[in-house]
Amino acid sequence: MEEGVAGRVSLGADDLVFMTIGSLTENSDKGDHHTPSKLDEGPAPAWDLWRRIAAKDAAFGRPDVFGGNIPATKWESATVTTLDARIPGYIRKIAKRDPFSGKVVTGGIVTAKDSSWLLSWTVNRQPHFKHQPSDQIVVWIYSLFVDEPGDYVNKPMQDCTGEEITQEWLYHLGAPVEDIPELAATAARTVPVMMPYVTSFFMPRQAGDRPNVVPTGAANFAFIGQFAESAERDCIFTTEYSVRTAMEAVYTLLNVERGVPEVFNSTYDIRKLLMAIGRLRDGKEVPILNPAVLGELMLNHFDTTKAGTAAR
Repeated sequence: MEEGVAGRVSLGADDLVFMTIGSLTENSDKGDHHTPSKLDEGPAPAWDLWRRIAAKDAAFGRPDVFGGNIPATKWESATVTTLDARIPGYIRKIAKRDPFSGKVVTGGIVTAKDSSWLLSWTVNRQPHFKHQPSDQIVVWIYSLFVDEPGDYVNKPMQDCTGEEITQEWLYHLGAPVEDIPELAATAARTVPVMMPYVTSFFMPRQAGDRPNVVPTGAANFAFIGQFAESAERDCIFTTEYSVRTAMEAVYTLLNVERGVPEVFNSTYDIRKLLMAIGRLRDGKEVPILNPAVLGELMLNHFDTTKAGTAAR
């Protein structure tokens, strides 16, 4: 590379550029137990870069489809660290598992369906962090409706401190109302985070809104990451998608005769589904009373599908 006008880098004919465009976590702001996080709607470098590139050619996508509507893409989450055994007792009542066991706790997301915030929470295997004290539990909370007043605190989540978010969560855990203020103040520390673009993945889109990994005619540049359109059969929102776009970019531009690994076949392979259920049961086998009947049902179902018809 050589230095161009005004110190900008100019590309030589043999230079390759791989650009990550857009970002879910751009302009995220972190609060604390006594301070709300802030909604930052100011300049967003990752999105602004894509806008400047897209202005050059329609083939480079339409970034504002994803990053141009903060009210529709903002989202807030919070990390709660419990400080004694009182709050974990309420977790145990709902999960029916010991949160200190080192095994599966909630086994997925728990949603308080009657929550005005549509608040959800989860506890993974503990300790969540390497140096986490053994008497603490780390909980992840998020809400989809951050503009709505809560059912206990009567404030939108985006205006709440970590302590107030803890109060709202404890209310939906079923903690006695009279105990909530003291528990939230002394039995936990909560860090809220506001993310203006975190659901931008899921904005309605159509062909052309995301640029191809290697746009038609591109010889020395490619787009990588979640907002590039991969030629592979894959779904965004996974680390694997980003890795595959990078592999696709390198193999294409460098003419490497190598295929991008296929997507993990988790949806249609009954073996993988049963294996996943086993993991949720901490490795315990899934009891099947009559395997022969299950096998017959599967074969009969397969025989009536298009794939089964074609196989015959």
